[in-house]
Amino acid sequence: MQYTIPHYFKKFKCTASACPDTCCAGWEIVIDEKSVKKYKKVKGSFRNRLHNSIDWKNTVFKQYRRRCEFLNDENLCDIYKEAGPAMLCKTCRTYPRHVEEYEGLREISLSLSCPPCAELILGCKEKIRFLTMEKESSQEEYEDFDFLLFTKLMDARDSIIRILQNRNLDYTVRMAMVLAFSHDLQSRIDRNQLFTIEEVINRYQGEKAISFFQNKQTEYKKLANERGITMKNMFHIFDQLEILRKDWPEFIESIQDSLFARDESAYPYNRRLFLESIGYQSDTRDDWSCWCEQLMVYFIFTYFSGAVYDREAYSKMKLAVVSTLLIQEMAQALWQSRIKKLEFSDFTRTAQRYSREIEHSDLNLNRLEEIFTEDETFDLENLLLCIFN
Repeated sequence: MQYTIPHYFKKFKCTASACPDTCCAGWEIVIDEKSVKKYKKVKGSFRNRLHNSIDWKNTVFKQYRRRCEFLNDENLCDIYKEAGPAMLCKTCRTYPRHVEEYEGLREISLSLSCPPCAELILGCKEKIRFLTMEKESSQEEYEDFDFLLFTKLMDARDSIIRILQNRNLDYTVRMAMVLAFSHDLQSRIDRNQLFTIEEVINRYQGEKAISFFQNKQTEYKKLANERGITMKNMFHIFDQLEILRKDWPEFIESIQDSLFARDESAYPYNRRLFLESIGYQSDTRDDWSCWCEQLMVYFIFTYFSGAVYDREAYSKMKLAVVSTLLIQEMAQALWQSRIKKLEFSDFTRTAQRYSREIEHSDLNLNRLEEIFTEDETFDLENLLLCIFN
């Protein structure tokens, strides 16, 4: 079995009780079948508390005030404390590690929803590298796994990440290129022309493609005043998603009020000021494009190759692009409310909150793919407009 991880993976260290947003609160912790069987057999003094603190019907830990009942006043886990790490369920043993499984390959990333992980991911100033190793382990066989499609998706993803990490280009040009790349890739997948995908890869690696999108950047800059309407419409997706944390709707409403509540002329004015001045007080001018690059690479590595299961590569790319745009927009709202100042901690906290709400709900991820397919707000032209302005 092959395993692939980002190069910073082993640098992660849990901050335990010092974590500003503990993973043991704010969402249900699902217990895997193996742990359920193990918990039913527990004996001794800890048995009664364990059995009384589990919702056996739904196989989740019960909560008190949105906190796992085993999360003590010191923000530490009483299962770990009383019974040892071997008694943790799979969710608690694994998080914040995220595993995507393919036949013969497991890709393991760190979740952006974890504060220390968000700092690692977004604070990485070098280009992210991916390390692959062989380990002996049991392999699952996947019925009807399309190896040809998977190979083409992996080749495409390698090319996409190379484009995203080409720091000789403005980050908006890079985002636009990989979005259009995936659009063209999807048309080949839909027509079952997998052997022609190499042509798409080669076309987007050339200088002509770079010149084309640099010219597009100039064209779309003329439409800057239209960006606010599209971004305002994008925020309506949150009305259609599952709410994981009670404070999330209020947070989104405050963001929208800050960005769009005034007359329409205020948005392009604030947007221009934001792009001109981010980082003056905290050196984030040089870091801004790096943060956006790392966000895109994170989402692409985590989700793009999953298109082998549903053949929806373009939707996976839209998830990366739209998530990056929305996180940027939230960061702008914070900048406006904090006297034109944006710190690295503001950006990581915003990305981390977004990730907790979106990535940890299969309902939300699936609904987003439907929206990206059905809603014209998220078509290629609108997304390019928002990327370039």
